Amino acid sequence: MFTGLIEKVGTLEGRRRNGGGWRLAVGAPFSDDDPLALGESVAVQGTCLTVAALSPNGFEADLLDETLRRTALGSLAIGAPLNLERAMRADGRFGGHIVQGHVDEVGVVAEVAPAGRDRVIRISCTPGFARICVEKGSVAIDGVSLTLTEVGDAMIAVNVIPHTLKATSLDRLAAGSPVNLEADVIGKYVARILSRPASGGGLTEESLRKAGFYG
Repeated sequence: MFTGLIEKVGTLEGRRRNGGGWRLAVGAPFSDDDPLALGESVAVQGTCLTVAALSPNGFEADLLDETLRRTALGSLAIGAPLNLERAMRADGRFGGHIVQGHVDEVGVVAEVAPAGRDRVIRISCTPGFARICVEKGSVAIDGVSLTLTEVGDAMIAVNVIPHTLKATSLDRLAAGSPVNLEADVIGKYVARILSRPASGGGLTEESLRKAGFYG
C-alpha cells in the first residue's frame, strides 16, 4: 500500500523486451542508509512494481504487456522524470490517502492553467472513472495524492500547489500528456456494491429508504 506522497523523482533509464514481457530501468536516488531491497514494492508513476534487480544508480522492474497497456509507462520517453514512492511502513505516517498502485486507466491532460500561485490541471477520463470520483475527494495522478476540485461527466480537475509541482513530475504536464489515474479505493467498493442487482443483496435506493437513511 502507498499514500501518494512522493519520496523521490527518478528517471526512466531504459525499457526493453525481457522474455515475454518488459524490463524497466529506473534511476532512483534512494539513501544508502535505507537502500532498496530485492522483491520490495515501489510505486513508479503510481504503478506498483516489484524490484527485480538492483543497480548502482537505481533498480529494474519487470512489466507485463498488460501493465503497459493499462498505464502510461509505455509512452514515456527515455529520460522522463518518474514519481517514486516505496511501500508504506506499518509505523509510518499516513499523510495522503490509500493508494494501491493499481492504475485504473490512462487519462489525457486537457488543460493546464495558472490559478494564482497554483496550477489547475484538467484531465479527460472515461465516464466510468468520473463516476467513482467526488469533488473534494482523493485521486492519484501519476502516483501523487491530490484533492479533486471539479468532477464532470468525463473529466476531473485538481489544483496543484508550487511545492507539489517542484517535488513531483507533475510540473512537466501539458495539454495532451497521458497520466496514470487511480481512484480512491473506497469509491470503487461503494460503486461496486451499488451496481449489484437487488436480488444479490446490493444497496438500492429502496433498501436505503427502508433502513431509514432518507425519506
